[in-house]
Amino acid sequence: MPAADFIALFTGPLEQLGVPYMITGATAAILYGQPRLTNDLDVVIELQDHDIERLRAAFPEAEFYAPPAEVIGLELARNERGHFNLIHHDTGFKADLYPIGTDPLHHWALPLRRRIPFGDATLSVAPPEYVIVRKLEYFREGGSEKHLIDIRAILAISGDRIDREALHSWIDRKGLATEWQKASI
Repeated sequence: MPAADFIALFTGPLEQLGVPYMITGATAAILYGQPRLTNDLDVVIELQDHDIERLRAAFPEAEFYAPPAEVIGLELARNERGHFNLIHHDTGFKADLYPIGTDPLHHWALPLRRRIPFGDATLSVAPPEYVIVRKLEYFREGGSEKHLIDIRAILAISGDRIDREALHSWIDRKGLATEWQKASI
């Protein structure tokens, strides 16, 4: 499981900014499922152009790499699949930030994010249905079994917290029935 201080490097400043965010990817899968190694933090973020300089100030240049404001602005302008990262200089820890854009799954999940205590902090984490759907998409795109393993662990450990109706609705909307069959074996 990722160390609380690794996660707090990135979520602490986001919490202070008051910018809506949710942890996704492997870290969310770990929180809902079982521990495994991961070397980055995936975060969906609702950031506006006027927030860019505040974000850069929250991650000071002496401690973090952050892309230039113009690059962040270009990524915010993408409708889907915008992306930029922050890197902590001393540790090399990285957070991949994905602007919410117009992605309907992001817009559905962000208001439903869960507040989960972790270490000395409370994290905003994507709902497990979102994590499963994204992992099914990543499996379809790249074929990595780790996504299916993560999904099975989420189902085994957090299955009673999953809105099955919402999950199946998104699986249908995204055309992921074949991938779902492979994951739910």
